[in-house]
Amino acid sequence: MNRNTFLKTSALATAGLASTPFITYSKASKYKLALIGTGWWGTNILREAVASGQVEVIALCDVDDAQLKKCEEELAKWCTDKPKRYKDFRECIHQAKPEIVINATPDHWHALIAIEALKNDAHVFLEKPISHTLKEGTAIEKAARDTKKICIVDFHRRYSPHNVSGMEFLKSGKVGQIKEVRAFVNYNWGNNPQKGNTVIPDGLDWNMWCGPAPLVDYNSQIHPRSWRQQRDFANGQLGDWGPHWFDQILWWTEEIAPKNVYSISTKKSKDNIQNTPENQLVTFEFEDFICFWEHSTFNSRPVQQGENVGVYFHGTEGTFHMGWQKGWTFYPTNRNATVIHGDPQLDLPDQQNIKLVWADLLNSIKTGKLPHADIAHGRQATNMCMLGMLSEKLGRSIAWDHEKDSVIGDDEANKLLLRNYRGQWKYPV
Repeated sequence: MNRNTFLKTSALATAGLASTPFITYSKASKYKLALIGTGWWGTNILREAVASGQVEVIALCDVDDAQLKKCEEELAKWCTDKPKRYKDFRECIHQAKPEIVINATPDHWHALIAIEALKNDAHVFLEKPISHTLKEGTAIEKAARDTKKICIVDFHRRYSPHNVSGMEFLKSGKVGQIKEVRAFVNYNWGNNPQKGNTVIPDGLDWNMWCGPAPLVDYNSQIHPRSWRQQRDFANGQLGDWGPHWFDQILWWTEEIAPKNVYSISTKKSKDNIQNTPENQLVTFEFEDFICFWEHSTFNSRPVQQGENVGVYFHGTEGTFHMGWQKGWTFYPTNRNATVIHGDPQLDLPDQQNIKLVWADLLNSIKTGKLPHADIAHGRQATNMCMLGMLSEKLGRSIAWDHEKDSVIGDDEANKLLLRNYRGQWKYPV
């Protein structure tokens, strides 16, 4: 499929975007684009970038030759661009000189790559969570503001049509007074042993993959797809799913951070190498409401109405469920009242709405206006995840001061807001 055919096909799926209030279009121009992190999700983002018709893909960067090859093969189906290959993100940024960088690497690489790109005159499309440790997120936002470059976060649920209509319903007051919010992700992954292959594949620079994190033994249950369940590189279900749903909550409220956080998790029981919480509860105390997080890898809650992911907003007039693949639903307190539902509108093949995020990035670059999913929103939602994991690790509650970017009266906790980097890598400030 050539570029023109691909663009025409993609345009069919984007019909109606002009009605989205935060998306506007102007004359197309070509931006030099580099993708750093060419795995499954990075390739998904690249597909939408090419579909916009406003980029030239000049560079692909990954420490794994197998992922680079697969991404190149997919790209060849969409356009005739011939990007140069890189294995070191620094060479990619300095030599290729991209105007836009997609950072779709594992979490522990988000900060160093995003900041390097911003400081070298590139706008950044950054995956969530924006960082692996809390102070990395602070440094990314600072770099974006200092360089005056756009750093957009892939919060596609800020853009999905059913999330937008659902938020309008939620803010209309029809749910009543809301004092309790619950975000949840419950997937039963089973209890089968997963030991994985320990032989480093040809073409993979494992030392560079680990980068600033500890150099652990290679295991196929870490790379390419299961690193999210390793504390050295990510923050488990809370760090993976939490940013999306916390962002929905922070979009609804005028508050930007909790005051107090307490988390608890179950002891590990599965016979595998994963070391993030299998089941976890977190309580976030805000000024005007309480937020709960719940995830389970043991039970998908078959008794629960709707989906096993999303946010429940419990109001005096009923409960509003902001979901994903099934849209949103309002269950009135009055049992004689009609349940109200909004159908999902999700793009294939990934059932997300990345193209809307990409359109907003391009609009922000052209206008200089901050995007709807600005790095500040990414930092606020990611902070909630980091604070939940911090409380779980400490085994006690923590009091958070967002303005001072620190835990109140707890030196031990504040030391864990960052971590020592390995070898040549320097923690960003």
